[in-house]
Amino acid sequence: MSDKLDGKIAVITGAASGIGLATTERLLERGATVVMVDWDAKALDAQIARLGDRAVAQVTNLLDAASCNAMVPEILAKVDHIDILYCNAGSYIGGDLVDTTPEVIDRMLNLNVNAVVKNVHAVIPHMMERKTGDIVVTCSISGHFPAEWEPVYSASKWAMTSFVQGMRRQMIPHGVRVAQVSPGPVVSALLADWPEENLRKAKESGSLMDPEEVADAVEYILTRKRGVSVRDLVVMPTNFARM
Repeated sequence: MSDKLDGKIAVITGAASGIGLATTERLLERGATVVMVDWDAKALDAQIARLGDRAVAQVTNLLDAASCNAMVPEILAKVDHIDILYCNAGSYIGGDLVDTTPEVIDRMLNLNVNAVVKNVHAVIPHMMERKTGDIVVTCSISGHFPAEWEPVYSASKWAMTSFVQGMRRQMIPHGVRVAQVSPGPVVSALLADWPEENLRKAKESGSLMDPEEVADAVEYILTRKRGVSVRDLVVMPTNFARM
């Protein structure tokens, strides 16, 4: 049995492209209002013009502490409440650790870990007061096994797996569901940082999937009846396991 999303208000970070945009489109199709969070105001404006009145722009730079902290209050000034928070924004570092820099590491961990924790911290008092809500985080299959070709990225997603599952337990008494979706490789701008040989192999073997597959998974998580929680939904290209 599935619940409807008609009239729900969702917030999606990293919503101007990739998985965030595909999920925005899916939730709009299901009748939700979606607050699209992204740092790229121009890209947001273009998508809002295309998607219509139930798409709401929120320009936030999650790597800027003041902007990140202001996100939820600014959103609640635009909409009555938040039913769904989908923390999707993230970045990627692939390859050997020795080949990256401290600055790049800081940027990725701040976006993939710190910003998510802060966004969840900001929204849970609102959801706890309403005694309902859904929080979903984009994790990764790399958060479930030691990926030697992307150890920094994998570490950030292991951190998210731990955080999400701890928060899932904390929020049970408050009627707030917390879940993660753990995709395998998705066709997106993040793969620009993949080692060239791994990317070539993935493309040739059909080991990449479209963002819409992840949107399907998020839709499934959000439309379970309230007495059912999905703790983690792993979705991956069938051929990925051969790599």
